Amino acid sequence: MRSGKSSLERVNLLDCRRCSVPRPRKQFGQHWLRSEKALGRIVAAADLQKPDDQGCGGDRVLEIGPGTGILTRQLLAKAATVVAVEVDRDLCQSLTQKFGKADNFLLLQGDFLALDLPALLTPFPPFQQPNKVVANIPYNITGPILEKLLGTIGSPNIDTFEAIVLLVQREVALRLKANPGSRHFGALSVRVQYLADCEFVCDVPASAFYPPPKVDSAVICLRPRAIAIPAEQPKRLEQLIRLGFSSKRKMLRNNLQSIIEREQLNQVLEELNINPQARAEDLSVQQWVQFSNRLGRDRNANDTV
Repeated sequence: MRSGKSSLERVNLLDCRRCSVPRPRKQFGQHWLRSEKALGRIVAAADLQKPDDQGCGGDRVLEIGPGTGILTRQLLAKAATVVAVEVDRDLCQSLTQKFGKADNFLLLQGDFLALDLPALLTPFPPFQQPNKVVANIPYNITGPILEKLLGTIGSPNIDTFEAIVLLVQREVALRLKANPGSRHFGALSVRVQYLADCEFVCDVPASAFYPPPKVDSAVICLRPRAIAIPAEQPKRLEQLIRLGFSSKRKMLRNNLQSIIEREQLNQVLEELNINPQARAEDLSVQQWVQFSNRLGRDRNANDTV
């Protein structure tokens, strides 16, 4: 096995009963999922396809943080290929012992957030361009992982996935799926829903893990897509979202008064049939886009005078 933070390794399958599983490490936010029911819901949500009889087609899966390999084993049985990214070297050794003779498994040791996955997969054509992500990710880096997978409003990920199935903190799942006007709807909701449709799959209690985390979890499925009416100036939309949600209990016009005069803001909101007393969480994603585009056209008109 080659070592190093950015080394690719093809692993070999051995009897997992001979492998000693390392203890969970707090520094990596590790909690081993042990619920067969939850595993089944995760795999079912991904709707994985094997290659046909000629070896063509099938899903190419990216798994972030395979841990002990409990999910990996099911993915290997149902997908064409699986690329697993694991930062813990001890776990990489365990995964190597478990899955090495599987021709459809490739192990990448390193920090997912720091790796250039397309470049590292260049020598391995069968594993290139994974089309689905299925993972139990570390909760402390959920935001950065989502951003790397989806991109941002200003810079969407051009290499989109068909589906992203993640086990995340329940509170985060509720925010990702939240509807406008609900207490869970916030800046994260707008940013992610601009880039993808989100489905809440199921709850997963803390007791389904070892050791049990302090919070409950949930499975979500994101399906990246282009929004029907995009922002004409994505950076402006990102700025408006950031400022609009900066003080959630305040009305939108108060949060944005540093960049937009109140009279102009009220006029634009009324034109869009939005209550001038609305708060940021009251606007849908499409209303945020319309709001941003309308303000942008006003500024462009003023700049040409």
